[in-house]
Amino acid sequence: MSTLLLITASPTSIHAWHALGLAQALKQKDESFRVFFYQDGVNVANSLQWVPDDQLRLTQEWQKLEIRLPVCVSAALARGIIDQENAQRHQIQQYNLAAQFELVGLGELADAVQSADRLIQF
Repeated sequence: MSTLLLITASPTSIHAWHALGLAQALKQKDESFRVFFYQDGVNVANSLQWVPDDQLRLTQEWQKLEIRLPVCVSAALARGIIDQENAQRHQIQQYNLAAQFELVGLGELADAVQSADRLIQF
């Protein structure tokens, strides 16, 4: 059974952490799943997000999974999250998309929804 985790919750939300926990469990059980970061969930991909030293960093926890981490390009750009390619295209001096995350179009979400047996939104 294939699962799509649609993460729309902000990184400060407990729901974003529940999404990570489910992804970790699915990976540990070697079950088929994909993730897609959309709406406020794209903020997980912001490499400039500050987290106190005594707290886990959600971005790094996702990176540790070593899975594909697609992020909606429109939602990301609207929230000030940009990759190197788009920074050059739009003449912005810096980029802040965290390593291993990639900006993709909504067509990828449509494909993931169509091929998934179940969709869980956080």
